[in-house]
Amino acid sequence: MDRFAEIQMFVHVVEAGSISGAAERLKVAKSAVSRRLAELESRLGAQLLHRTTRRLNLTDSGRAFLEQAQRILADLDEAETAVSQAHGALKGRLRVALPLSFGLLHLTPLIEAFMTLHPEVVFDLDFNDRQIDLMQEGFDLAIRIANLPDSSFIARRLLPIRHLLCASPAYLAKHGTPTSAQHLQQHVCLAYSIQATPGLWQYRAPDGVNGSVLVPAKLKTNNGDFLLQAALAGHGLILHPTFYLRDALERGALVPLLTDHAWPELNAYAVYPPTRHLSSRVRALVDFLAQRLGALNI
Repeated sequence: MDRFAEIQMFVHVVEAGSISGAAERLKVAKSAVSRRLAELESRLGAQLLHRTTRRLNLTDSGRAFLEQAQRILADLDEAETAVSQAHGALKGRLRVALPLSFGLLHLTPLIEAFMTLHPEVVFDLDFNDRQIDLMQEGFDLAIRIANLPDSSFIARRLLPIRHLLCASPAYLAKHGTPTSAQHLQQHVCLAYSIQATPGLWQYRAPDGVNGSVLVPAKLKTNNGDFLLQAALAGHGLILHPTFYLRDALERGALVPLLTDHAWPELNAYAVYPPTRHLSSRVRALVDFLAQRLGALNI
């Protein structure tokens, strides 16, 4: 087996998370993948994977080899794409992870527009709010809404995600309208369970002083759409990304509160592995999303 085929096989094993999964992708016998992996490790003189009955885990040597292997494959893909583009349109596969609600509301029409511009690009989209592992799961790109920690990945900021405190008219008629941040402690909130402390809301007051308030959480969930529906039904206050709220605010189904306070912002990022030559498809999509999203006021 040639070295390039070994590299492809190893990357497939890591991305699939199992030897059997890689065998299915490569359309070969599981025993053949196991044998080739053992031959690769023997030739390198290093163990690349810890094998257990449940999953495979990269060793330190395996992690280093994976990074270089993915770069080699990315370089080859980029070289082929550059030659193809010299004689035709952008083409190839893009596997992209997207946040569920933001993706459906604002990214779906942009992906469709990109497909119209580049009909030979094939998309594999994963709409999910979970934190995916780009390299382990074989994604070319992820769109994430977060305050990103330092990492080896490259992140390009696409747009700020503002938040707004609001409640339904029915809730306010029953419980009163808060007039200060500390007054929020007398209310109940609908909170994201993925936060470190659900219901702990930070703010900057009109006088510029930063503060925080812990609002009793009546409901916790990891889904923003459910929180919105619960707020519309009058179950509590929400501090929610504005991209969810436009329709409800315009028709008066939700009322903005403490609008003179500044609430924390997150950002939407395009995140991708640090290959030496970023795929032309990924670069084109990131540039397209940055341009289109930067023009939105959400």
